[in-house]
Formats: sequence, structure tokens, C-alpha cells
Amino acid sequence: MIAFPDTSFLCALYRRQDNSPAAAAYFKTMPEALPVSGLLLYEFRQSVRFQVWLHARDKSKGYPQADADAALADLQTDLDTGAVVPVTADWPDVHRLAEILSKRHTLTGGHRNLDVFHVATALHLGVRGFLTFDTNQRKLALAEKLKVKL
Repeated sequence: MIAFPDTSFLCALYRRQDNSPAAAAYFKTMPEALPVSGLLLYEFRQSVRFQVWLHARDKSKGYPQADADAALADLQTDLDTGAVVPVTADWPDVHRLAEILSKRHTLTGGHRNLDVFHVATALHLGVRGFLTFDTNQRKLALAEKLKVKL
């Protein structure tokens, strides 16, 4: 495994936004399938559903159900074809690493829970690279000696 993504990468890959061209270009040139954890898949899908909820209450926020359906269908297609592959993590080890990262970095860097978990998952999996467009998560990954690819 070369690199592990966070949710910002998946959002850019499956929902049109400013970083989408960079995500698509990287994904297209990957020499292997994109690894994802169950937690990452859950966070992405939850985020998409939350955007629909926001949009239903205020049309200036989030996005419509049709856009969400397209994003989720595109992800499912990539899962079905093997372009994106779920990886198994030893969650007790990921939790142990997340606790270490939290203790080491959160008080000085203000890192969010799932951001810490994604970096901990990458470290647990032994990847060399991390895929993110999130500035603060980038700092955490770099502090842990991961090469941020984007």
C-alpha cells in the first residue's frame, strides 16, 4: 500500500469541488487500488447524507439528493470494480495509535477525532503516503513522517 486517503480526498474524488481535478489526476495514475477503511467509508457516506439534510433545510447549503446519489453510486462502482478496496484494520491497534497521536499533537494542533483516526489508520497499515486536502490533517500527517501526496 502506497497511500491512504482521508475524507477530504474522497469528497474531492466523488463530488465536484475545487480539489477535484487534483484528486482525479492522482487517482487515475495510482499504480494500485485506493485503500479505504470501514471508518473512512462510513464518514464519507455520512458526510454525503448530512449535505443532503443541510440542503433540504436551506438550499444555499449542502447539495441535492441527486448529487448525493451520484457520488455514492460512483463510489460503489469503484468498490465493485476494485479501483477502491476496503482494508482490514486491527482496530485496537488503531485506537492505541490514535491515543498516542492525540496525546502528542491535539493540544498544540487542535486535531479532530476522525482526523486523528485516519492518520492512525495510515500508520497502522504501514503506508508511506497520506492523501488529504485538509490543512490541519496535513500537518498531523507530516508530523508523523507521512508523505502528503497532495
